[in-house]
Amino acid sequence: MKRRAGEREKEMKKKKLLEELGESRLPYMTLGDAGFHQLWKTKYSKLIFRKSDAIPEELHRVVQEGFLTLRKHDCFFQDLVRIKGKDFVTPVSRILIGNPGCTYKYLNTRLFTVPWPTEGYEIKYCSPQIHDACKALIKLNDYLHIEAVQALQGQNSSETKETKDSLVIDREQNFDASIKEKGSVLKDQSSCYVSDDDYTSLKNRTSFNLTLLNYMDPLQMLYLKQEPYFGMGNMAVSWHHDENLVARSTVAVYSYSCEGSAVEESNEQILNGRDPAVWHVGLKVAWDIETPGLAIPLHQGDCYLMLDDLNMTHQHCVLAGFLPRFSSTHRVADCSRGTLEYIFGQCELALQNLQTDSDSMALSLKSLEAAVVKQVEETHNEVEFEWLRQFWFQGKRYLKCTDWWLKPMARLEEFWRKMEVMNLGWTHTGTTKDSFCQQCVYQLMRLIAFYGNREGITLYCDFSSPINNSKASYAVS
Repeated sequence: MKRRAGEREKEMKKKKLLEELGESRLPYMTLGDAGFHQLWKTKYSKLIFRKSDAIPEELHRVVQEGFLTLRKHDCFFQDLVRIKGKDFVTPVSRILIGNPGCTYKYLNTRLFTVPWPTEGYEIKYCSPQIHDACKALIKLNDYLHIEAVQALQGQNSSETKETKDSLVIDREQNFDASIKEKGSVLKDQSSCYVSDDDYTSLKNRTSFNLTLLNYMDPLQMLYLKQEPYFGMGNMAVSWHHDENLVARSTVAVYSYSCEGSAVEESNEQILNGRDPAVWHVGLKVAWDIETPGLAIPLHQGDCYLMLDDLNMTHQHCVLAGFLPRFSSTHRVADCSRGTLEYIFGQCELALQNLQTDSDSMALSLKSLEAAVVKQVEETHNEVEFEWLRQFWFQGKRYLKCTDWWLKPMARLEEFWRKMEVMNLGWTHTGTTKDSFCQQCVYQLMRLIAFYGNREGITLYCDFSSPINNSKASYAVS
């Protein structure tokens, strides 16, 4: 309900903004405009950009090889998502890679991580090349984490300039060693200007637990939506806030436009400022018609960081160029309800209400209190609709990389079966009004699910009736 209300509010804001604009377009700036850097500094200061030559060559090599490997093995998939109550297939193909057991939900679709190599987890990949690709992405993740912490410290203190200068690494160094050294120095020197609590907060808001990889070849698309506010041209991804993230957490994006594709010049679009052949990230202040937007060109190997609350106060879009492009978008996903640890815990809690008779081995409920019964029903629905259906609806896509998810999903199915039996009711063996017949339990479950845990749900049971023909009446006030 909250999500639908939020979507309605956004749609009303968009409609109002477009009505105010009429046939005109808002101004925006790109790199060639005189006021570009001043606008960036004053209105978009929490967007940090890193050109490709500031990133180690070895990291570029392994990450870009990883992209191509995943593409070669057909590991990118278009998602079926729901927007404004309608189903759409995304123009961008995606794959989620991250911590084992994590999921990420966007536009009502839950994605399941292909786990990157993690100590303490046995992960069997379908090929050594896919293992290497996932390993490259966790290296990129570690690098961007350090860059993000350093960038946030730079936002908080001018003293970080000296620290940043001291952290420049020799491009010929071993990459793994340099990452460890850089992280150690950064942590040691951070105490000069931030407290331990502040450093912990910075670390938590930059500890990326997954990355959503994107791929699109614009020349293979029959249609791309036009940017509606500024006239920026073709959009690969419309204006949005990234959702389901830890509050004020950083989003880090690495961009790679493929080389070697034949691209012809196009005169179909005459755009002021932006070169339509080059990919750009567009930014604007959310629902604002006074502040000009930004369109920042993305070249091969560039990356950018959206710090602190930028993702909440601003919106961003991706403007398509002509070449195929990969990106790796590293996030601190809010996994409070999106990990195997969480859903297993919910199932185990629900099943605590199940007991087995030591003599007859018959199953029965320990409690028929409304709150307990309702909790079992909610967990049963969550397992079915948020996990099992979401996973199997996406088919066997994950098997192209690993079979890691099959065992935990089998365990969830077993939990679901037990809760399904619980929700269908239990054999009536009592002779007092402290116990209910099978039909009464089932109807009580459905009443609670429909009306919620309200006072006034009263159940009357005729205990003299045979179990399978028991009669019950209900009163709801």
